[in-house]
Amino acid sequence: MNYEEFNQFCGSLPATTHIVQWGNSHVWKVGGKVFAIGGWSKDKQPAFTFKTSERNFYFLRECEGYIPAPYFANRGMKWIQQIDSHHEKDDDLQYYLTESHRLVSLGLTKSKQKELGLNQEIS
Repeated sequence: MNYEEFNQFCGSLPATTHIVQWGNSHVWKVGGKVFAIGGWSKDKQPAFTFKTSERNFYFLRECEGYIPAPYFANRGMKWIQQIDSHHEKDDDLQYYLTESHRLVSLGLTKSKQKELGLNQEIS
């Protein structure tokens, strides 16, 4: 995945906003809270940072092409950075970005979730 594809995918998720900040990184938010970052690569290759569940954090940090996210993981936060952006990993990245969006949106207040039309139970 490249940054254009990353931005297109993140923009397709509900109630998202995009800003370029933190050294020209593509920062995606839901309800004003960050859920994905495209950037911060040390070798000019695309790198993607996202929030994970505790289980996925411990799993991914042991997988080739993933590292605990700089600036996040060293503060005890469960964020991972994908540093291997080969197209074979695009489906996995889309899954983890969607999960990050879900996890961050669940941390919003119930009123904010309702305002944004997120996490609504279907009756």
